[in-house]
Amino acid sequence: MTIIRKRSADHHAHLPGNVRDNQYILAEFSLTDALFQQFSGKYSELKPQPYYDLYQCLADVFFKLTDEVALDNCQFIANDKLARVRYSQEMHQWQTNQQILFYYSPEKHHLKKSFFDGSKRARKICLLFLATGNDIRVNAASFHHKVSQVVEQFCQKINIATSDIRLRDHQHITYDLFAKQKGCTTSQVHQLREINKRYASQNVTIPSQHSALNYAVVTLNITNELLKKVEIDSHSTDPYNPLYTYLTDSFTKVAKQYNLNNGALIANGLVPIVRYSIHDIVSRVGELQMLGYNPEQSPCGLVSKWNAAELTDNVQLIFVATPENNNEHGFGRFLNQIEQAITLMAEELAIEPSKEEIVVRFHQHLAYHF
Repeated sequence: MTIIRKRSADHHAHLPGNVRDNQYILAEFSLTDALFQQFSGKYSELKPQPYYDLYQCLADVFFKLTDEVALDNCQFIANDKLARVRYSQEMHQWQTNQQILFYYSPEKHHLKKSFFDGSKRARKICLLFLATGNDIRVNAASFHHKVSQVVEQFCQKINIATSDIRLRDHQHITYDLFAKQKGCTTSQVHQLREINKRYASQNVTIPSQHSALNYAVVTLNITNELLKKVEIDSHSTDPYNPLYTYLTDSFTKVAKQYNLNNGALIANGLVPIVRYSIHDIVSRVGELQMLGYNPEQSPCGLVSKWNAAELTDNVQLIFVATPENNNEHGFGRFLNQIEQAITLMAEELAIEPSKEEIVVRFHQHLAYHF
């Protein structure tokens, strides 16, 4: 067996010691007419912001419950925007027409804040819980359990059925594929077990009726060196078609070599959003590139979406796990295959490991109705 095959066959992922962990949980429910009627006293068409008092009342209930259990990084969202969470040494929130991006460090940032427009009635309410501390993955089960308790109490306080709540547990591990070449000498070993199995080992039970999705997103920056590898005709209507074709060919080649048959290359300036879906979906929704996968079905294959008229800052390579990528150990072997494929692709593109960064983010998502 070759060295490459041995690495790919290993059921443990050996990640750099400076790997970053993130976890956040979303509890979402619709702002129905029935719920609106319960709080009709908080609504007044005579006010410039008719819904302000309603949202503020719900937020006050939410924040009071989180105070009681010492959950100190929570957000109340009632503007129908997609919440996305990323690590950052500096804490800030950035909003677009469709998204709210939360940048924070779990070790040092704590904030409770509301996001809503009191003049508009939202379709749904979103309660966002951000994990804090140093051992995010180790404490993930207890964090999930504590959040579940708060959500149940919140339902009782505002008199809605727990079955109306959709809970989404998002976890990801982020690291530079070339961290070792940049001086990171320590490492961590992970099996990357399924969330429900990890939780069960800590006596936290997930309902049997749940959906789960495990995937990796690799960010490949577009550099001057990369542009020099193809002929770019600036006078053409599709000047960057050669670049994206070149990258797609390389991506497809290495993916197939490592039996990674469920993925996508996104180079159209849109934000890829990977979700569980009964039927495979590849569609544009405003500034979002929606990718819906059903891991239980046969792989949908490799797809590429690019805009040949625009030069993007980076290309995102997505690999979605199927049941064949999972075993009694977890997804460690799957991530090893991805690393080997991207390392080979980096060699073909002549990317310098000591100078350039390739960010790998391994996602584990789990969702269910109470």
